[in-house]
Parts: sequence; structure tokens; C-alpha cells
Amino acid sequence: MVQTTKLRSLPILIGAGVMLTMAMGIRQSMGLVMPPITRDLAISVSGFTLALSAQNLVWGICQPFAGALVGQVGFRPVLLGGAALYCLGLLVLSGAHGLTAIMIGAGLLIGIALACTASAMAMAVSARVASERNRSFVLGAITGAGSLGALIAAPLGQTLSVAFGWRAEVLGFLVLASIMLPAAWFASRVDSVSTPSAAGAAGKSASAALREAASSVPFVVMLAAYSVCGLQLLFLTAHLPTYLAICGMDPMLSGEAIGVVGCFNAVGSVFFGWAGGRWSKQALLGIIYTLRSLGLFVYFALPPTPTSTLLFAAVMGFLWLGTGPLVAGAIVEMFGLRWQAMIQGIAFSSHQLGSFIGALGGGLLFDALGSYDLAWKLIVGLGLTGGLIQLLFALGRPAPPPQPAMS
Repeated sequence: MVQTTKLRSLPILIGAGVMLTMAMGIRQSMGLVMPPITRDLAISVSGFTLALSAQNLVWGICQPFAGALVGQVGFRPVLLGGAALYCLGLLVLSGAHGLTAIMIGAGLLIGIALACTASAMAMAVSARVASERNRSFVLGAITGAGSLGALIAAPLGQTLSVAFGWRAEVLGFLVLASIMLPAAWFASRVDSVSTPSAAGAAGKSASAALREAASSVPFVVMLAAYSVCGLQLLFLTAHLPTYLAICGMDPMLSGEAIGVVGCFNAVGSVFFGWAGGRWSKQALLGIIYTLRSLGLFVYFALPPTPTSTLLFAAVMGFLWLGTGPLVAGAIVEMFGLRWQAMIQGIAFSSHQLGSFIGALGGGLLFDALGSYDLAWKLIVGLGLTGGLIQLLFALGRPAPPPQPAMS
């Protein structure tokens, strides 16, 4: 019986991993489009980053609703609908001739699509079929697999852009995004898998779960620190290619750096998934935010070189999405599985609010000052503050007993 359950779970986990790989790999590579598209369409850096910021804001706003919708209609319509919207958004972006189409394609449509296909949904699918003993490791492995998309999307996009222009780059992303449709179909088979941990029809209502989360101090602290996480990641994703360009680096270096981030993210996600099964998940989150901030400080305080950039990308990659399995696992421990997708959506809304500020704020500061100096200093300061508060809070409180999986 255990072997049969594992065999039924494997295609679901592979589907969730591939879906997440394509969704995140393309999204992490969107910054590569910014230099050529701003030149070709004569729009400002802040104009393009407004679209990326809107994407992340829409993603965050829609995530709790997508999670709640799963509780009502199941995963299949949500995942498949999200994959289709992702393809449509890239198609609209490839034909853009102004900021309006960029906002609709890269901002609105892809933002909604990410709420239905990216990390929160992949984590929710995986948590349903993973055993309690192995759940943290499985979540880390799925997150790690999801990071590999940047190894495909970034080099492919950069090559197409150099050879044929940014529109060919976006169409290349569209081909990759089409893989999400069959992947979402397999992942959504979780609807038909009945496991003890996924049961719980008699569990608490959505409103009761929301009230419980809002009154939980550990959750609120994690929520606040998670917003700083989003601020750091989107600042790098959106602005590192432009920063390297104004520093006179080879245009291919941006794609190589994003690829290195993806590679080391796979290792870091698996590691932190494993570590989250052994030590305090919230303390590990604080360590990630603190170390990431120190890495940002060292890199931006010195003149960039190809070697320092790739080394920086490796460090950031290791610390990149290791937060995913830790946040997802902490939510399951605190509130159980019944409304995990919805509560994780609330957490991710906070993350995406930070992402919105990181992408748009970096663009506005660059347009106003002509450099990223003030932007990266603010990013480092906020990251250190959030990381240390998260770490001190976690170390100052005993770990709560995990919630029953039926809740």
C-alpha cells in the first residue's frame, strides 16, 4: 500500500516540479529583456520595472484567492488556467509596442498566472502527497527543481536576444511556458489522491483559519521578514542586468549569472529543506536573510568583475529560494494542511509587496540619481534588520508542537 502511494505520488511531484521550473525560470529571466526593450521602445527603466512590480503585486494579491479557490474547486482548473494565462501573457509581451501592452502581458496576465502555478501552489501540491516525516525534504527538493528553469531560460533568452532581438527572446520563453500545460495536468492529479494528511473535510472554515493566522505572533513576524525577502530578490532579478551593463560588463554575463543563481538555488533549496526537518525553520529563515544581506553588501561595495559577479550569484543562489520549503513547512506546523494554500498565499502576498517595492523602488531611485548606490544600501539595511529580528524571535521562543495534519 505504501509502495502504491509512492508510485501515485511520483508523477504528481514531477509535474509540480516541472511546472514550478518553467514558471520561476522564465520569471527570473525577465530582467534580461529590460535593456533591449527599453532601448527599442524608448521607455524608461522605471517604466519597465513598473510592469515587473505590477506583476509581483498582482501575484501577491491573487495568491490567497487562488489558494482559497483550490479549497473549493480543486487544483486542476487553477493550475491549468494559470499555465494558459502564462502563455497568453508572453504572447502579448512579444507583440508589445508600448508600455500598455507590457503592463498587460508581463504585469497583469503573468502575475495572475504565477499565483496559480508558482511556488505556493507547487508547495501545496507537494505537501499533500508527502509524508510528515519527509515533507520538509520533499518541499526543498521541489523548490530546488523549480530553480533549474533559470539554467534553461536565461541562456536561451540571452542567446536569442543577441542573435534575433528581444521579441525572439520572449517567444523562446513562450515555448518553454507551453511545457507548463502538461506539467500542470500531472500535478493536478493530486485532486484524486486521498491521503491521511490531505483529508480533513470536517476541518475549520476558511474564515476561522484566517483569524487563527492573524492572531499568531510567530506567523506575523515571519510575514514581515518575508516581505524583505521579496524586496531583495526582485531588486536583483530586475536590476542586476542593468547594473552590469552600466558597469561595462559583457552582456552575456547577466544570463550566466542568472544561470548560476538557478544552479546553486537547487542545492540550497534541497539543503534548507533537509535542515528544516531538523532545526527551527524560523531561525533558518533569519540566517538566510542575514547572510544574503551581507553578501549584497560585499558585492555592491566593490567594483564588479566577471569572477566576483559569478561568485556573488553562487552565494545568492544558495540562499535564494531556500525560504520556500521553510515558510511552507512552518505554515503546515502552525496551521495544518487544510487551508495551507490559502495561508501560504497570505504569506506570499507580503513577500510580493516587498517585491513590488524592490523592483519599482530600485528603478525610481536609478532614474532619479543615475546609480544604484542608495538602492542597494537600503536593501542591505532592511535585510539585516528583518533577518536579525526573525532570528532573535525564533531563538527566544520554544518551537511550538506541530498542528495535526487533519486540521
